[in-house]
Amino acid sequence: MKLFSWNVNGIRAVNKKNLFVPFIKKFNPDIVCLQETKAQRGDAEIDLPEYEEYWNSAERKGYSGVAIFTKKKPMSVFNNFPVDIAAKYNIAGDGYGNPNAEGRVIALEFRDFFVLSVYTPNSKGDLSRLSLRHRHWDPAFLEYVKQLEKKKPVIFCGDMNVAHTEQDLAHPKANEGEHGFTKEEREGIDNIIKAGFVDTFRYFTPKGNGYYTWWTHWQRARERNVGWRIDYFFMSKKLVKKLTKASIHPDVMGSDHCPVSIELDYS
Repeated sequence: MKLFSWNVNGIRAVNKKNLFVPFIKKFNPDIVCLQETKAQRGDAEIDLPEYEEYWNSAERKGYSGVAIFTKKKPMSVFNNFPVDIAAKYNIAGDGYGNPNAEGRVIALEFRDFFVLSVYTPNSKGDLSRLSLRHRHWDPAFLEYVKQLEKKKPVIFCGDMNVAHTEQDLAHPKANEGEHGFTKEEREGIDNIIKAGFVDTFRYFTPKGNGYYTWWTHWQRARERNVGWRIDYFFMSKKLVKKLTKASIHPDVMGSDHCPVSIELDYS
């Protein structure tokens, strides 16, 4: 079973470049999780009849949004945080809006596990959304996946807008304290791991840099591989025995992010 995740930075743009369907045809994933779709379902003419499509789009058009394409029909589908978790962590919004209305989380329940596509709020260059991220979003998201895990194992993936350790970005010293590499954002990943979820890429590749999933458009950063690893697949420890591979696909073009993937053995 192959699962892919990709921040497409606008599904219509990637599709118009004729890069999305060929990507699907090449890798033939069973489940594809997307982030930053910037579209409503039906806005892009995507011809993939073998897949069921599930979308959680932002109320604000052309912004944010997540989706999951799956060959197998899920048992149930959930958009956004549950009302009780949103209330507990005051996910009502900040000066930018309500993140629970920005199409940032979708969860599909299958027989053996839940799969979530997540697009974590960016803390912004001036760190004006760091408080929302650190005090509200991160603890709410962790409680949500732990709540789901009480029922069955969880796989969650997507653009989490943080490089976890110094080996997850090309220039850690220069970016210390900058958005995407603050101690508060990194603590969010620490807490996910402390709760028992496994960073699947680091499970196979615990050491080493140069493994990036996002590159700025400036100064030929992608060509020079001056990037950040901010896109992840995490899973419940119970599923690790099924995990056979975790990969990054920097050769797949169309977005400033590249896809990441995992493979599970259910034979």
